Amino acid sequence: SAAFSPDGKKVVTASMDRPAQLWDAASGKCLHTFEGYGGNVLFGAFSPDGKQVVTASTAGTTKLWDVASGECSHTIQGHRGCVFSAAFSPDSKQVVTASIDRSAKLWDAASGECLHSFEDQGHEVRCAAFSPDGKQVVTASRSAKLWDTASGECLHTLQGLEYDYHERAVNSAAFSPDG
Repeated sequence: SAAFSPDGKKVVTASMDRPAQLWDAASGKCLHTFEGYGGNVLFGAFSPDGKQVVTASTAGTTKLWDVASGECSHTIQGHRGCVFSAAFSPDSKQVVTASIDRSAKLWDAASGECLHSFEDQGHEVRCAAFSPDGKQVVTASRSAKLWDTASGECLHTLQGLEYDYHERAVNSAAFSPDG
């Protein structure tokens, strides 16, 4: 994966054959290499305030990195397998992760503490994303589900017109910018 920083001046890349890296978008120069995984890095994303990067790996770990120093501020563990994706909340205070272990988890970005585990998935969770106001999370598995971030409760299961679920995995889900 690859993503621009909110100001467009930096890029984070994640690759199956290398650690995640932080790049200067203007010069193409590598600023930091984020190392220390037991597996491949599948995903990288910036926090909305641009101060942190989150990375997700096949080793089941998620790491939070300081953009300025390149240092790891937290290693988040709690999934029982590969973490496919991770995202920061709009206020950069929480992180949601999606895993092959059939769960998505909500974490406190400052402490690394698990706040909620969204378990009612039935299949691996490929993606999780916050609503623009940070009050909900959408997860993508065999169906898409909406979760309340305060209570951890499932609010809705988004089903197709003819089926209770998609026949294959839902690979991504996102909220519209207006929520």
